[in-house]
Amino acid sequence: MTACALAISTGDPGGVGPEISLRVALDARASDPVVVFGDASWLSARALQLGATGAEIVRLAPDARYVLQPGQLGIVDVGVSWNEEALAHRATARGGLAQLRALDFAMTAARAGRARGLVTAPMSKAAVNLAGHDFVGHTEHLARAAGLADDAVTMMFLGPKLRVALVTTHVAIAKLPAEITHARVLRTITHLAQALVREAGAATGARPIDMVVTGLNPHAGESGLFGDEEPRVIEPAMRAARATPLFASGRVVLRGPMPAETAFRQASTGGMDGIVAMMHDQATIASKLLDWGQAVNVTWGLPFVRTSVDHGVAYDAAQSGRAEVEGMASALRLAQRLTAYAG
Repeated sequence: MTACALAISTGDPGGVGPEISLRVALDARASDPVVVFGDASWLSARALQLGATGAEIVRLAPDARYVLQPGQLGIVDVGVSWNEEALAHRATARGGLAQLRALDFAMTAARAGRARGLVTAPMSKAAVNLAGHDFVGHTEHLARAAGLADDAVTMMFLGPKLRVALVTTHVAIAKLPAEITHARVLRTITHLAQALVREAGAATGARPIDMVVTGLNPHAGESGLFGDEEPRVIEPAMRAARATPLFASGRVVLRGPMPAETAFRQASTGGMDGIVAMMHDQATIASKLLDWGQAVNVTWGLPFVRTSVDHGVAYDAAQSGRAEVEGMASALRLAQRLTAYAG
């Protein structure tokens, strides 16, 4: 039984998360039901200020199945009020507890099938740690909660100009070569292909999806002159990927390993549908330059769809009332496309 609503965790109450969560939920509610998790009293009051009526705001129990009528806004209270934290515009312990509760409640709903996917507003790692919880980021937290290893899931940034997946994420450069393993490269190739196929759905037509894998080293190693990760690890992983049904069917074409500078240049002009990058900054510098404010952070490999904005809590923007909603709107739209796919 598929739940109707998408779940939104509101992130740090001192940042832009609650505001952008509510605004995109209110915009979407006429066509697609959304449930927002946080301080229900604060969220309800702010929703009224933004134009919702009392009759349109529906408070739901955490363990409910989230089925709403068009025009309704669902709100789930997570048991932590945040009036003071919403005005503090900084990392606080109570704000850390509130945002972790919102994430865990929304994630639990998605895992249980009460919501059909999860959209996350930005969180403060510092605030969650102030609250006494060891938290290094959404990606790792969601993986562990689902009983998966940190590297069993893939971080992606899917934007209008660039779609890129990361083999490694937050790793010191000195440790990076040892982290480039056959299993991680193969996992990332597979996950990006799955995501691109699902997003395209039945609309792709006859043209295959074109993916490229970057090298780790300058010039993709220059035939071993600048390193051997390409022939030793990356190329065997690519051969293994090509032998899987998704690639063998011809739906996805895989190229590389290609120098990263060449791959990203080609992708920026529409020459590639997706890139598998070996490390964090290889991917994120290009993504933030080409798709700032429009790229969506996706965690692939979870038992549910999860999308997020590609920016942080933005305390300064929250304090000055300059919260921009386009990134959150992009995350919601992508979640809608990924969860509507029936292939």
